[in-house]
Amino acid sequence: MRILFSRAVLAPLMLFIGLPAQAATWLIDPAESRVFFKYSYEGTPYQGEFKNVEATFEIDPMSPGSCEFSVTIPIAEISVDSPEVLDYLLDLELFDVDQFPTASFKAEKCTLQSMNSFVSDGTLTIRDETHPISFPFEFEVELYDGQVRFHLTSEVTIQRLDFGVGQGYWANTAAIPNDVIVSIDIYATPQ
Repeated sequence: MRILFSRAVLAPLMLFIGLPAQAATWLIDPAESRVFFKYSYEGTPYQGEFKNVEATFEIDPMSPGSCEFSVTIPIAEISVDSPEVLDYLLDLELFDVDQFPTASFKAEKCTLQSMNSFVSDGTLTIRDETHPISFPFEFEVELYDGQVRFHLTSEVTIQRLDFGVGQGYWANTAAIPNDVIVSIDIYATPQ
């Protein structure tokens, strides 16, 4: 019943706005997209950004449960306000960028929640530690410079120690809590 509802709702919408009514590949627009991480140090909130994220999305509007997400995050291209903090983040006790230069998210299942939201179930890999994760996305379809594009937003909390981000001194959660928020605000256009 949910599949029939999804198709009944999405099919006219796709035709109306000119989206393909079959599976399509979408690429992230790096100039417009942002992926942030938020954490605190000794109670003070901080934010950094993952730059130059590469992502492709295979989405079939007529079968919204069938999707493929492939996201690669170049850890060495993290942006933070302090060069000293950046050195700590890239060092072997946190991201160990020399040994683990990228992080990745892969998903093959999506669940439509409403007309403008879905959940993407997949796996997140950081420092060769892979764990299941679900990203709840809000999405909008819009026209930009005469082209259709998706606007996807999401926010999840991950446990950094589950991924080995925090060895030695940084394994202590007194200064930096285990919770890190990943905030996504991305745009994707058809390939």
